Amino acid sequence: MQSPFTIQELVIPEAIAGGDVLAKAPTGSGKTIAFAVPLVERTDPKAQTPSALVLVPTRELASQVAGECAALSASMGLRVAAVYGGAPLRAQAKRAAGAHILIATPGRLQDLVERKLLSLSNIRTLVLDEADRMLDMGFKPQVERIVRRLPVQRQTMLFSATLDGEVGELARSFTKNPSRFETEEKPDRNEAEVSHRFESVSAEGKVERLIQELEAERGLALVFVRTKRGADRLAKRLARHDVAAIALHGDMTQSARERALERFRSGKIKTLVATDVAARGLDLVDITHVINFDPPEDDKGYVHRVGRTGRAGRTGSGVTFVTPEQQGDVSRVAARLGHREQFENAGMRSAPLKRVYTSRRGRRSKW
Repeated sequence: MQSPFTIQELVIPEAIAGGDVLAKAPTGSGKTIAFAVPLVERTDPKAQTPSALVLVPTRELASQVAGECAALSASMGLRVAAVYGGAPLRAQAKRAAGAHILIATPGRLQDLVERKLLSLSNIRTLVLDEADRMLDMGFKPQVERIVRRLPVQRQTMLFSATLDGEVGELARSFTKNPSRFETEEKPDRNEAEVSHRFESVSAEGKVERLIQELEAERGLALVFVRTKRGADRLAKRLARHDVAAIALHGDMTQSARERALERFRSGKIKTLVATDVAARGLDLVDITHVINFDPPEDDKGYVHRVGRTGRAGRTGSGVTFVTPEQQGDVSRVAARLGHREQFENAGMRSAPLKRVYTSRRGRRSKW
């Protein structure tokens, strides 16, 4: 990083001064450093129990945030621990109890606290990272119960892609006179650095077309599929064609997921086949290609998926495979996101836009 990202320049001075912060920033905008630096600066290495808590929605994000905090705090004598589901509970509890900075998913943290394996009575700083996604994933009750256990006198920082609706309500109840910062800046500083391409394919020819994409000059490639079984099946089919790939999905054990991510992160395996849930929080600057082998369910899914590439000033490419029966739905997403021209350049016709209805109880209709 040559210079601080906007969110870092805005947040760090206020956070180091001890003020509450509300920050609207997209995933990958440099926000982890924006709260990690103040945490390290304000945490007392003499503390015997955790004094800083970062709540995150997924275990992958917990591991990544813990890694960044550990790198910053190594010279300060601070211990950092990550707490998330799918790993041995007692061992996590022991590490967490002796840490200065705690990174946790809400479910596992609540479990440890209710079993009296961990105390939050000394927490002086709370960070809610990707608060919108925590609510989307149904963690609001756990988050509220955790926050009720924290000291009233504390610093609170909330980071989210949106600050309205439920997130806004959460912010009002958790913070006191917060400073509010907003930035739409992407880490690449230029949205045009991520190219968007749509490929017309047949169901029978999708794998062959994917192999052609993966054999091109590239860095790491993240391939999205719709189902867990589909991830396993596609990784095996690629292997039969001498394309080294590994699957990542929710049915894998935590140790298997971590091994898969490490092999991908290190570049030993350059192709990761993943489901949406498994790839949440994945933030690797070396991902040059995101390939939607199966199209995402909606606009938000497309943005989240393709947003995995083009990080930290790098260029990236988002490629979406479209079968004939998917063309109408995918064309509407492309049009709403400003990619109609790229869609039609692939020789496909755009369908008329449809009104999409949303209810508070019901799920948003597809596309």
